[in-house]
Amino acid sequence: MKYNEVQNFINGAFKSGSTTKTHSVISPLDGGELSNFKESSMDDLNEIVIAAQKAQKAWQKVTLKERVQVLYRYRQLLEKNSVELTEIIYQENGKIHSEAKAEIDKAIELTEFACSLPQFVNGENMEVSKGVYCSSTRHPLGVVASIAPFNFPSMVPHWTLVNAIALGNAMILKPSELVPISSQYIAKLLKEAGLPDGLFNIINGTQSTVENICDHPDIKAVTFVGSTKVAKIVYQRASNNLKQVLALGGAKNHIILLPDAHPDMASSNIVASMSGCAGQRCMAAATLIAVGNCDAILDKLVGDALKIQCGTTLGAVISKASKERIENYITEAEEQGAKIILDGRNTVVPGKENGFYVGPTIIDHATADMRVAKEEIFGPVLTIVRVKTIDEALAIENANPYGNACSVFTQSGGLANYVTENASAGMCGVNIGVPVPREPFGFGGWNESRFGSGDITGKSSIIFFTKEKKTTTKWNQEAGVNWMS
Repeated sequence: MKYNEVQNFINGAFKSGSTTKTHSVISPLDGGELSNFKESSMDDLNEIVIAAQKAQKAWQKVTLKERVQVLYRYRQLLEKNSVELTEIIYQENGKIHSEAKAEIDKAIELTEFACSLPQFVNGENMEVSKGVYCSSTRHPLGVVASIAPFNFPSMVPHWTLVNAIALGNAMILKPSELVPISSQYIAKLLKEAGLPDGLFNIINGTQSTVENICDHPDIKAVTFVGSTKVAKIVYQRASNNLKQVLALGGAKNHIILLPDAHPDMASSNIVASMSGCAGQRCMAAATLIAVGNCDAILDKLVGDALKIQCGTTLGAVISKASKERIENYITEAEEQGAKIILDGRNTVVPGKENGFYVGPTIIDHATADMRVAKEEIFGPVLTIVRVKTIDEALAIENANPYGNACSVFTQSGGLANYVTENASAGMCGVNIGVPVPREPFGFGGWNESRFGSGDITGKSSIIFFTKEKKTTTKWNQEAGVNWMS
């Protein structure tokens, strides 16, 4: 194995899961075993929660300005160790190095926002009547948990862990069983930065571990990022156990292409959106709705996609099962009458013959009712649906059950506004293929892309990871001059 055994991180120390069931961690690059880990039990989770509760009680007494000093040091360590952290993501997730490095850069940005929280969490104070004052303050929830996906081993955990810890909580991270190695290094660097033991913990496992987190009575809040099917289950199970829950699901993002779009800008951005991270992101371009005659732009788009090279500018998909599933979608679309303009099936990278690669794929003349146009494929596949009017395009976008992203490519401000105002999506873009908001704006979709209220990042996360206390005071008994006093 390239890496040591993946272990739980409990109260500042690494410790193997207590069951005998072992899982291998496979690299998508070549199908080789990188590491392994033992499944965790409820006893392991209980041990973590007990340590986390004790640490959190002391941590909440530390001022917010003092708490974020640890994260300042942690941010420096992320930067210092970015080369090693990038290589780990490359090995366990299959991203190309530049994408893996961008993920670490985003983790740094998220940490920087957490360091700025003292500027946002300042409470309110008002004299509501003569001599009577009302104030509000925010307080941590206690022990919280984050269940992370495989596609961003570092970025998604940083969506939650740095803000939650800065706000005074203790965090339990359950990384994806497919990519658990990055979290080991997060734990090491947080400890090196001086975070007290017990405030950041890791539990490794599969479905049973997620269920244990949802059921544990002393975990106050749960976040989840993954497929919509599982997001619904996690939301229902954890909320039924009276937890605060925010579960982000999948997506089928639409790009509406208008004939007046700038050809170079549209083509480069759409290709990057559909192929970046091998299409394994919930903000990837999935369905391109071409309005009217867009043939010149579509031809350029195909030409740009042809320049992509698997193994160098396009990474691997996460597993053999994912590769087979993606290729089955393409085959089905072809059988249903769609035209495969660019075919990424049966891709083999020299020297990595056992890797899990799907080349960039463009499917044209699909219909809106085809599965390839409706369901999340999670691969480097772009499906083109042609329509005559912008309202037809919006009708297709609005009919899909998801609601993460919708982008429009046009040089008309009026048409751009028309699309963004009428699209049923929580994150919209104009001439941007991946309209992910930057801090302090929060990440969060609509419809079946999100279960729960608020956003998982940005200022909205402050509300999720804290509870508000309102205090009313009166010291001068002669101050009462009206009913409000």
